[in-house]
Amino acid sequence: MNINDAIKILGISGQYNPEIVKAAYRKACSLYHPDRNPAGLEMMKLVNLAYEALQECTGEAIDTEGTQRYGDDINAALNAIMGLGFDIEICGAWIWLHGDTRPHKERLKEAGFMWAPKKKLWYFRPADYKSRGRGKFSMDEIRAAHGSQKVTEKERNKLRAA
Repeated sequence: MNINDAIKILGISGQYNPEIVKAAYRKACSLYHPDRNPAGLEMMKLVNLAYEALQECTGEAIDTEGTQRYGDDINAALNAIMGLGFDIEICGAWIWLHGDTRPHKERLKEAGFMWAPKKKLWYFRPADYKSRGRGKFSMDEIRAAHGSQKVTEKERNKLRAA
């Protein structure tokens, strides 16, 4: 995950240092914890990836526009599709959906997900993201560049049962 995406997920604005990153991480953990949030497992994986990316931050100034909402936008989108039976994959700051999505097409659109015709998957991305690749990268190339964490329906069911 790149630093700008990590900053947006944790909702950090202005100058940042390890103390600010840690405070933002704790706030995000409290806000998106699985005990309080149906999409908590996915959000915690995303928050942990963001925290890891910022562990050795340098205190740079950053663009603050849109930083406060991205974590909340992802959370709202994930909560809107919980229970539909999709496997969710986190690659960088993007959320990819695997599984039988056709019956839920309208619900996915309403939640802010978009269809990637070349990959035949639905995705959610930062609203301010400017695409330069035009879909030319395969999922394997995206995974290699940005890392990947998958959350299956089985993992979510185990968490609910616990």
